[in-house]
Amino acid sequence: MSSGWDASAQAWIAIQGDEGDFGRVHVLDAPMLALVARHAPARVLDVGCGEGRFCRMLAARGLATTGVDPAAALIARAQDLHPHGDYRVEAAEAMAVEPCGYDMAVCYLSLIDMPDLDAALARIVAAVRPGGHLLIANLTAFNTAAVHLGWVKPLIGEPSFPIDHYLEERPRRTAWRGVDIINHHRPLKRYMQALLGHGLLLSHFDEPPATGGPADKRDRYNRVPNFHIMAWQKPA
Repeated sequence: MSSGWDASAQAWIAIQGDEGDFGRVHVLDAPMLALVARHAPARVLDVGCGEGRFCRMLAARGLATTGVDPAAALIARAQDLHPHGDYRVEAAEAMAVEPCGYDMAVCYLSLIDMPDLDAALARIVAAVRPGGHLLIANLTAFNTAAVHLGWVKPLIGEPSFPIDHYLEERPRRTAWRGVDIINHHRPLKRYMQALLGHGLLLSHFDEPPATGGPADKRDRYNRVPNFHIMAWQKPA
């Protein structure tokens, strides 16, 4: 099954533009960057880096970054925008990176795109040095279990956000603004059990609110949080 990312690359690049989309700019960037700063890594592996936006943000702060993504068109864009960056066309499940070579691995809204979560996490955890960290931003599981993409507005009454089959792990087609991809719904316990199974220690969990942007859109994001952030430490 094709993920759709290569065919959707140009639409995705257009959505991100020069600044990034609403969720990144007004919800995730600030807390993600704060967690990176808290742990002060020197070398960071960005798994599922897309067009390289977060790698560029980290490089601007003096960090050495490696970005991997299976979509060749997105890696080509990342390399164009950051010619001296280290970008590689590789799927997380099969990436060949230095074992224990990174102080931190980052999955910034990319775990939902990985079809084999267990194989991907095995590679990601192996790439982090003992005592290093794994930083995750992910769509909330009730978001990926949504019956519709977004809110349902009845003729009378309050809008609702219906979900169904929450416990059923499954691929999920998502299409918007020219992007047409397959990502994966998993209940939160699936991620937690997999990460705990690697012996990682949870050091941070949050469902960050939107803090800027248009008020109506901010309200939609805050009524049902779209994202959660987790930081995990690999035992020394």
